[in-house]
Amino acid sequence: MNDEQLSKCLAELGNITRLKIFKLLVKAGEEGLPVGTIQEKLNVPGSTLSHHITKLMSANLVIQRREGRTLFCTANYEVLNEVVALLKDQCCVGI
Repeated sequence: MNDEQLSKCLAELGNITRLKIFKLLVKAGEEGLPVGTIQEKLNVPGSTLSHHITKLMSANLVIQRREGRTLFCTANYEVLNEVVALLKDQCCVGI
């Protein structure tokens, strides 16, 4: 992951609604959550939720999959781990 991709991830998580969505998905684990459950838990209108999920997907932080008529969202743990690792790698190395 380069600095531009890292910046995009952090920028998308800088929105409080997107941060809440992402935190909820991280808590949900590898199975993820149906979009309807996310909407219910966060009390976000459907069109607003769709916009925020699209933004998170554009940063590759969220993955969607369809099972029948249900659309599931899952946190992309690989990208999350990269973001955390890049930030931690800079810890205490001096300027």
